[in-house]
Amino acid sequence: MRDPYTVLGVPKSASEKEIKSAYRKLAKTFHPDQNPDDKTAHEKFAEATAAYDFLSDKTKRGQFDRGEIDADGNPKFSGFGGFDPSGARGGRPGAGAGAGGFNAEDILKEFMSGFGGTRRGPGGSPFGAGAGPGAGGANWDPFTGGATGAAGSAKGDDVVINLAVSLEDAHKGGSVPVTLPSGKTVSVKLPSPLEEGQQVRLRGQGRPSPLTGQPGDALVTVKFAKHKHFRKDGHDLRVDVPIALYEAVLGAKVRVPTLDGAVELNLPPGPDTSKAMRLKGKGLFGKGDLYVNLRIVLPKGGDPDLESLMRFWKDQKPYKVRD
Repeated sequence: MRDPYTVLGVPKSASEKEIKSAYRKLAKTFHPDQNPDDKTAHEKFAEATAAYDFLSDKTKRGQFDRGEIDADGNPKFSGFGGFDPSGARGGRPGAGAGAGGFNAEDILKEFMSGFGGTRRGPGGSPFGAGAGPGAGGANWDPFTGGATGAAGSAKGDDVVINLAVSLEDAHKGGSVPVTLPSGKTVSVKLPSPLEEGQQVRLRGQGRPSPLTGQPGDALVTVKFAKHKHFRKDGHDLRVDVPIALYEAVLGAKVRVPTLDGAVELNLPPGPDTSKAMRLKGKGLFGKGDLYVNLRIVLPKGGDPDLESLMRFWKDQKPYKVRD
């Protein structure tokens, strides 16, 4: 991975809030939903997500800032056999720069050269055939005796998966199943509270490595599925509840659906149907409210008695409902 600060376009001194803001802008620009057929946008989205995940981890960020690990989280070489890797070639063991210490790169070159005349096997290894640089660009590792390097440790590609989650599942939390491109089904723990477009990283569930490296990750982007009753408005929910004409005139107790089960709403006589009635704390995650919009429904097919009563009202008791 490239330098995560460079990927997000922020300085090393950036605060957590600035890093999050930078990521959100990139995620909005390169989100797969906005660029369904743009592979480059998908890659940039995955790269920005990986950079944000890296810098969001305080431990990793601190280690990276101190130069202890690289952008992939791998430890950097910090010395060999008691020598200071920052020193110059030709000095005594342990001496630092300016005091004639050994350079780490020179030490490895000496190691690889066969310790000053030791017979080297094919590929340049002092340990015989097959120990040197292998076919396909792999490098010989003097510490393990095996092939390693960029060609042998190439990570598999990440995959982006869009997951539609019901309001009920998001509200109660827990885990939901998701099917990977490989056909494998895994369980995904939903964050709580869940936000639209939030991403869950499943490490090692992406494309396999073309060689011997680690598989990529699955980036599960969560979105809320359309609900048959509720309309989401942030953490608030809105719902339409039909009522009969006589309930509107006389008042009634009306059952109203919520994500935690139905509740009874005391409807006063003559409610103002132009305004929603609020049920506090009945929205998402207990943080939002539920707004109930009342809809007066007349009998299907009409009713002669109701029509007669309305004609009487129209002639004898008219009232204004519009300016």
